[in-house]
Amino acid sequence: MPLILKKNLTPEGVWGLWDIMEPESYFMDRLDLSIIEKANLDQIKGHRRLEWLAARYLLHLLSERHLRGEVLKDEFGKPFLSGSEWDISLSHSNNLAGIAAFPQPVGIDVQKIVAKIERIAHKYLSEYEAANIRYRHRLEYLHLYWGAKEAMYKAYGRKEIDFKRHLKIEPFAFSPTGGKMSGVLKKGDILMEFDLEYELFGAFVIVIAKS
Repeated sequence: MPLILKKNLTPEGVWGLWDIMEPESYFMDRLDLSIIEKANLDQIKGHRRLEWLAARYLLHLLSERHLRGEVLKDEFGKPFLSGSEWDISLSHSNNLAGIAAFPQPVGIDVQKIVAKIERIAHKYLSEYEAANIRYRHRLEYLHLYWGAKEAMYKAYGRKEIDFKRHLKIEPFAFSPTGGKMSGVLKKGDILMEFDLEYELFGAFVIVIAKS
């Protein structure tokens, strides 16, 4: 049963996870990729091809549409679902694929918890945010901050964002059963506020950002 999680977003929307156990052929037989999508897939090598396919199949399932819409990219590289006014976001990590769909800008990030995140923490974590981290769950906090900023960046959908300067997460208390955060993207005249939800699924952290 690869579809391992499906949840509603408020006031409307959906997100879900797919545990990838299938070969490429499983998804290729069911997706009927467009010429553009096939060209995009041809640029991807190795296991990421399988994750790419699984995320798009999951999106189709959760859309509940009879005919699958193309997943294309705008001029900034942000994916969108052809024929839909809803915003979408896709993410995958270590055989786990996730998608989110929402009427407003949305982003999802799926991260496997790994100790090496310590090496890059200084690149995305401000002193203000670091002061909120509790030692007992340090790794989880680091992944939540990273996942939240990745999800906000995806929802924003443009380039040239400095995770440390332009993205800010307000203090929150970590809970292993999941929880909520709030964040702000501020760059020049651009200001976006985000409601953030997170869950832990096994060794993974999933964060969804809604504008």
